[in-house]
Amino acid sequence: MARETPLSQATGYGVVIGLGFLFAFGMMLTTFVLRRYNNELQTSEVFSTAGRTVKSGLVASAVVSSWTWAATLLQSSSVAYRYGVSGPFWYASGATVQVILFATLAIELKRKAPNAHTFLEAIRARYGAATHGVFITFGLMTNILVTAMLLTGGSAVVTSLCGVPTAAACFLLPIGVVLYTMFGGIKATFLTDYVHTVMILVIIFIFAFTAYATSNVLGSPGAVYDALVAAAQRHPVAGNAQGSYLTMRSQEGAVFFVINLVGNFGTVFCDNGYYNKAIAASPVHALPGYIAGGLSWFAIPWLAATTMGLSALALENNPVFPSYPNRMDPADVSAGLVLPDAAVALLGKGGAAATLLLIFMAVTSAMSAELIAVSSIWTYDIYQTYINPQASGRRLIYMSHTSCIVYAIVMAGFSTGLYYAGISMGYLYLMMGVIISGAVLPASLTLLWDRQSWAAATFSPPLALVCSLIAWLVTAKKEGGNLSVDSTGANNPMLAGNVVALLTPCIFIPIFSLLPGLRSSKYDWMSMKLIRKGDDSDLAAAAHVDLELVPGQSIQSDHETRLEQHQLQRAAKIARYMTLFLTLALLILWPFPMYGTGYIFSKRFFTGWVAVGILWLFCSSACVAVYPLWEGRHTSTRTIKAIFLDITGKRKPVTHGRATVAETAEAEDMVEAKKEPATPPEKVVDGAS
Repeated sequence: MARETPLSQATGYGVVIGLGFLFAFGMMLTTFVLRRYNNELQTSEVFSTAGRTVKSGLVASAVVSSWTWAATLLQSSSVAYRYGVSGPFWYASGATVQVILFATLAIELKRKAPNAHTFLEAIRARYGAATHGVFITFGLMTNILVTAMLLTGGSAVVTSLCGVPTAAACFLLPIGVVLYTMFGGIKATFLTDYVHTVMILVIIFIFAFTAYATSNVLGSPGAVYDALVAAAQRHPVAGNAQGSYLTMRSQEGAVFFVINLVGNFGTVFCDNGYYNKAIAASPVHALPGYIAGGLSWFAIPWLAATTMGLSALALENNPVFPSYPNRMDPADVSAGLVLPDAAVALLGKGGAAATLLLIFMAVTSAMSAELIAVSSIWTYDIYQTYINPQASGRRLIYMSHTSCIVYAIVMAGFSTGLYYAGISMGYLYLMMGVIISGAVLPASLTLLWDRQSWAAATFSPPLALVCSLIAWLVTAKKEGGNLSVDSTGANNPMLAGNVVALLTPCIFIPIFSLLPGLRSSKYDWMSMKLIRKGDDSDLAAAAHVDLELVPGQSIQSDHETRLEQHQLQRAAKIARYMTLFLTLALLILWPFPMYGTGYIFSKRFFTGWVAVGILWLFCSSACVAVYPLWEGRHTSTRTIKAIFLDITGKRKPVTHGRATVAETAEAEDMVEAKKEPATPPEKVVDGAS
């Protein structure tokens, strides 16, 4: 039976197309302002690395935005609907530790390959072309799976809320993203990620305060608690302590936790998008950016799913719920429709509009990162490396733009095919680790262990993939009797495939690295340091620019290089201790005592649980919404002042070194004799850029 849509198709098309073009226009305007007032030029280096000067506030915001994809909100709410309060926590903790652990890898990449554009360049520098080809394959598979999840989940929500055909949504969602990514490059992802993050936080606050404070049908944690108790009496959860939705003891929830934990190692450690952000970060800001981003992100799926997944359970026997008087169809749950149904039940058409905006933000921000990741791989790891090693900066930018367009079209078609094949976002989310997690350990040890051999890095990922596919499909055949979407998408086959994928390299890597005949000499890291930046001299000459003035293009002195290396070594030590502590806290010390005891939440405990989630989201807002503005206050002031003086005709901007010293001094004397000299070219991209 067709679902009744709370919003019109016109609303859906307006949001998907109109907002996309609005962000594209905003990025065009921002690019113009940065070029005119901050001496910035869109070179190939700036397009792919933002000049390696992004501060921690924007790094944290970008991490939160990129990791807040469709699955963050939709899949977490689905597992809350299935397993109760344990689902949101398992989702959040099982996907936070990877970002925190990745901080260590980010520091090592910046320290050992300071000029790299992708982590794949470091792999080629160490092992050569064959290994490079293996990791290009796994990197692209990661990007394809993530983008497919974004488009299948996002299009399902747009169809559910507005009636827009799913195929149309798959093709229309990427349009605005491609436009603003092409205009602004990775800087566009940082700046639009900030806007997206703020809007996502605001909408989650609206949902939380509605469900737990102002709603006529719920309106307090106590009311939600009572409704969950009643829901457990109507349909107790198999495998949960006493069948309750209010306990961390959930067998299926724990299985999902392992799948989630393993799969997300692949999507972080094999996704070039996260390395792109690490490369773009200023050396002293990479560590705090990733730590703050990971901890800030934790509250988003935890509170969003605790609010919307549990609200769906609480309201599904209420006439306000879209599926009333029936429970939600399992296919709709897997497609990620728990959150939109709960939003409609809580807020009517306003909830549907908020959900549409929320999912649009989540899909487009994460997809922008995927576009940059794929364009970087194509431009630097394939085109410049194997097709045109002498490519000019203009040619590299052209290839980056072209690859964004081609990739978006291909993925729109692929996602449409998945929809007609019955493959949902939930299925892809559980399967991704089976496909890509075999590359996690070899990729990490490339930067962390100087004894990993060429054979270990080259053969471990494909061998792990073969083993994981066998484990996955054999378990599905044994338990389900046949191989179908339903049997292969069940928890136990996915668990087997994910765990085998991540752990089999623990066997292959020592064998290939330590056995006589295969053992390699100790690697000295020097070949990684020889990776060169792109040649943007043609772009600089065409724009009459002194390339030294473009952010990230200046040549470092020996003293600056030594200072940067010292800072990175110190950050690497801090990262190891910090990640160890936070991993133990989020994965073991907090959840497992509650799981082991089978504690069932009391009403007071559940109220405190919700209050902690809301308080944590306030702290997240301070880190990723307020702090970037504070961090960028100086650039904001200078840029606004320069715009005002330019508009009023009191001073022309110093653009790309064209103004002479005399002109600059004359302008300064006319405006204010005692203040600072003319606006210098800004060397750091911060919250106001």
